[in-house]
This record gives sequence, C-alpha cells and structure tokens, in this order.
Amino acid sequence: MGKLSDEVRRKLNEPSFWHLATVSPSGTPTVSPVWIDVEGDHVLVNTAAGRLKERNVRSNPSVALSMANPDNPYERIEIRGRVVEFLEGEPADRSIDSLAKKYMGVDSYPYRKATEQRVLLRIEPTKVTHESQ
Repeated sequence: MGKLSDEVRRKLNEPSFWHLATVSPSGTPTVSPVWIDVEGDHVLVNTAAGRLKERNVRSNPSVALSMANPDNPYERIEIRGRVVEFLEGEPADRSIDSLAKKYMGVDSYPYRKATEQRVLLRIEPTKVTHESQ
C-alpha cells in the first residue's frame, strides 16, 4: 500500500480540488473534479449512484487522483490506488454533508436531488507521488 506522508495528508485535509481518473469497461479513461477526504490510510470520494465514475469503478476499481495547487502550479500530488469499499446510506449521506462543510462552509449539501443516492468510495493508495518546486 502507498504511504500518505504528513504533507500529503495535510493537502487532503485542505479544501483543494482533486481530479479522479477512472477507466470505463471499454478502456476509455475519464477524469472528474472531486472533493476529497481522508480517513486513516484511505482517501474518500463521494459521488451519486449511477454517475459515470461510480459505474466505472464498480467494473474496474483502479483509479488515480491528482491535485492542482493554485498557489504553486509546480506542486504535483498523484495518488494511484483502487476502490476497496463502496458505502451507501447513512455513511455516504454524512460524508457529503461533511464535505459540503469543508468546501462550502454549509451544514448540508445544497445540490442534492430528492431521488439521489450517495455512494462513498474508499480508496486504498498503492503509489503516492509528491513533488514540489
């Protein structure tokens, strides 16, 4: 398993935007901007059930995450890994509200649709790269 350094953990705990790369069953890559959280040695991504990223990781759990630092465009963090758990229901609902607090400063996620089911993706890092100039 890839080790999350203290500096990478600090970046994961900041309200920075990350990009999640997944691969479709046909082999086509796709990238989505995402909010991130960290719990222990796992990175957490919350999405809605049925979205492309959720469908992709159910068929191929391999993912990559990268962070863009607007204050230092030469800093690069890449986390490669695999989705090891899908959490639905109350844990996923609690997670999206926590992320809304972190990223938007509000107590609950304001863009949730009434019929939407949330899914929390637990990602186990296999390789972590952090470079900064």
